[in-house]
Amino acid sequence: MTVPLWLWIATIGGLLALIALDLVIVDRKPHEVTTGEAARWVIFYISCAIVFGIGVWIFAGHDPGVEFFTGYITEYSLSVDNLFIFMIIMSSFKVPAIHQHRVLLVGILLALAMRSVFIAIGAALIAQFVWVFFLFGAVLIWTAISMLRSKGEEEEYHENAVTRQVRRFFPVTDDYHGHKYTVKLNGKRMITPMLLVIVAIGSADLLFAVDSIPAIFGITQEAFLVFTANAFALMGLRQLYFLLGGLVTKLVYLSYGLAIILAFIGAKLFLHALHEYHVVPDWLDINNWVSLGVIVTVLAVTTAVSLAKARRDERKQVAA
Repeated sequence: MTVPLWLWIATIGGLLALIALDLVIVDRKPHEVTTGEAARWVIFYISCAIVFGIGVWIFAGHDPGVEFFTGYITEYSLSVDNLFIFMIIMSSFKVPAIHQHRVLLVGILLALAMRSVFIAIGAALIAQFVWVFFLFGAVLIWTAISMLRSKGEEEEYHENAVTRQVRRFFPVTDDYHGHKYTVKLNGKRMITPMLLVIVAIGSADLLFAVDSIPAIFGITQEAFLVFTANAFALMGLRQLYFLLGGLVTKLVYLSYGLAIILAFIGAKLFLHALHEYHVVPDWLDINNWVSLGVIVTVLAVTTAVSLAKARRDERKQVAA
């Protein structure tokens, strides 16, 4: 798949236009995002991703189309699991409800910009070295094992190194000052918790890229598809945060499903590398239709089982 420069420019321009639309309509006046509003925006962003994927399918062929949809579903599902961390960060920083949308918007835009660098580096390495597939595969399998081992432990937010360094070098006000990032108090320029929580969200999402970027490279090695799948998944993540709310905590088995998916893609990367080295036969190189089927099936099963358990638990509480 050869992507001309004009298509890159047009795609990035379209994504920037969507962001501008979001800023003008949603963030023009800070407010608490309602469930109905969030649902409409989630449907809008998913529809945009579907239309884009159909365009890829029509103009580039069914293989790139399947790769985009598989990558998008994978990135979106990994993002859902990350929403719980965002909720913990928001709670830890006591972000006012009317400012949560802006925090997520700016934080995720920063993460997308930083992920773009990761994608460019990953694409360049993969184009030159087959052994990188082994490295990415090992990262995914280790992440899957870590997710399974940490399941059931109480989640608690601890500021990462980036956030700690910002707090160390810049004085932080005790209170929020609207949606301002810096204020001048007693003649001294200080940053507000608004800026600090954006750094926390952005840097946390960057850490999530450690598993999501190798995961999508296990589906497609086309940088254009990797970038667009990440962009659409992240852009729809903010509204999904407000739509799902407490529902995320009910998806108790989602982490198990994501661990299975990451392990599957990790194994696929190993097999692909071995295939490139002509160690394994062609039929062991897993195609994208199989990948899409496995990912969708695992997500559907784990979501259904999680919601069923949540309903049983609610009935037990009522009976008690």
